[in-house]
Amino acid sequence: MKAVRAIEVPVLSQAIRDLGVPLSLVKEAGGFIFLSGIPPIDCETGRLVQGDIAVQCDAAMLALKACLHAAGACPADVVSARIYATNAGHYAIINEIYRNHFGAEFPARTFVSVGSWPGGFDLEIECFAVKA
Repeated sequence: MKAVRAIEVPVLSQAIRDLGVPLSLVKEAGGFIFLSGIPPIDCETGRLVQGDIAVQCDAAMLALKACLHAAGACPADVVSARIYATNAGHYAIINEIYRNHFGAEFPARTFVSVGSWPGGFDLEIECFAVKA
């Protein structure tokens, strides 16, 4: 097995390539799984999800789970996450959606308020997991 490998995520990897963004959504190395910042992207269509911050966060979390699944992992394997949001005022809503997707045992986490992205979305979520 190659020491470092990119993981292909159905629909999502192609959607990112179609956007022309030079990144791998998921990389695996030494038993660790690294997910790039995942925007609110629809797992079935590959299109960015429009809507309020709750809708966007839910879509980003579903895409994050799809990326973890493609790597043979699940949310319980996540040890650290970063949420990047364009408005710190969305903190409470993001926490509510995030809590519903992770359950009772949460990974270490950082919340970062950022200016904006060139796309029409308001958050990205990245994480690091350990393959069980």
